[in-house]
Amino acid sequence: MTIELFRNDSYLKEHNTIISEIVSEGLVLNETIFYPEGGGQPGDEGSITVDNQTINIIGTKYIDNKLVHLVENIDGLNKNEEVKLNLNWVKRYSHMKVHTSLHLLCSIIPFPVTGGSIGDGRGRLDFDLESKPDKEEVLNKINKLIDKDYSIYISSITDKELDENPELVRTMAVKPPRGSGQIRMIKIGDNIDFQPCGGTHVNKTSEINHVKSVKIENKGKMNKRIILNF
Repeated sequence: MTIELFRNDSYLKEHNTIISEIVSEGLVLNETIFYPEGGGQPGDEGSITVDNQTINIIGTKYIDNKLVHLVENIDGLNKNEEVKLNLNWVKRYSHMKVHTSLHLLCSIIPFPVTGGSIGDGRGRLDFDLESKPDKEEVLNKINKLIDKDYSIYISSITDKELDENPELVRTMAVKPPRGSGQIRMIKIGDNIDFQPCGGTHVNKTSEINHVKSVKIENKGKMNKRIILNF
């Protein structure tokens, strides 16, 4: 099983590791700094370097329970070979900032989340909500939270603790990963937001660019889509 280094340190940009398996879609590695597609966050891109040859990684995702780095060409690569990972940091850092901003949005709109996605310079969440919030109010509140320079903390709770506190789960569409006995939690400030999440985040809210605009769309009687543009 691949050791996911990004779970504890989202800021790793390079790492040396070993190819543990070669599959038709790409490479499985001993460790990785690449986040696999999931929870609305895109899989990371970048490259690997081996013997002065650089090969692009065009995506990262789980395939048949294996974390696979999708490469353009596997010719010349060998199992147990050492490679250097190079993350597309500009794209990843953009995803980190958007992802953390969506957690801030959850603190402003205290309703269940039915869907969401993270992109470059924009993100959106769908809420189980009947009435439309005021978009200017949302914009002002989220930018004030960004300016407060809150710290973001990674912690964990047990499956049992989550079962005893079901209100911690904000997303109806994405269930927290279970099986290891521990569930990864993301906390913003002392009491701004606290929820299960496997994604990558910034260390401080002040790293996030101000939200430039908020768009709110009706997606059904009890479904409102809130889009943040940076």
